[in-house]
Amino acid sequence: MGTDEMAGVQALERKHHALPMKPGEVERREFEYIRHGTLCFMVNFDVATGKVAAPSCGPTRTEEDFLLHIQQTVESDPSLTKWHFVVDQLNTHKSESLVCYVAAQSGLDCDLGVKGKSGILQSMKT
Repeated sequence: MGTDEMAGVQALERKHHALPMKPGEVERREFEYIRHGTLCFMVNFDVATGKVAAPSCGPTRTEEDFLLHIQQTVESDPSLTKWHFVVDQLNTHKSESLVCYVAAQSGLDCDLGVKGKSGILQSMKT
């Protein structure tokens, strides 16, 4: 799965209805719109099939949001026993909670260390 976020997508609504088509003319729209804030989308792209799988939508893209997105993706198909996620270097993709979740799902039973101090959690690099 190729996974990425689209942050700050504006939720817009047209202020006026479109003007209907007339013979020889196309449908026309007014330029004014109403803003309804922004949303963040987290989307998985299945590179094997070319389809979007298990998208998430919410107001933020925090460490907790990304972990929940990955958990929901894994739970979406219990028949799969092995997952591969391709992500960029955003810090939420290397968070402590995500490392602990992946270790637990992989059956890895070892001391991961302490965030910022020791073990695999010592730094983002490890």
